[in-house]
Amino acid sequence: MREISVETRAHTQFVNIDRLVQQAVTEARLVDGLVHVHVPHTTAGITINENADPDVAADMTAILERMAPWKGGYAHAEGNSAAHVKASLMGFSVTVPVQEGKLKPGTWQSVYFCEFDGPRRRKVWITCTT
Repeated sequence: MREISVETRAHTQFVNIDRLVQQAVTEARLVDGLVHVHVPHTTAGITINENADPDVAADMTAILERMAPWKGGYAHAEGNSAAHVKASLMGFSVTVPVQEGKLKPGTWQSVYFCEFDGPRRRKVWITCTT
């Protein structure tokens, strides 16, 4: 397992981490197999989505904000319940095939780290398996 760091600059931010995941695959010398990407935080998530149009991430942000607005009269004392809900909706891990040493997502897909309580420095755990 390899741990990488992702630094976010906004309260809510989708960060394409394809390059960092590919670097971990290369360093692990994985030729054919799977790479599992996990976020060990409760107010951040991970997803696979379109990489061609940045408006997709903007739309995702807007939709998630409508579903779980930051100010929603939540009981959680820390005041970040919306971030917990959004992270749970996105999920905390994804798995991507690797073929001939390269990530093999779908044509328009990328792996995105999803920040919902930033800005922060976050961890992502990457595990390569054959």
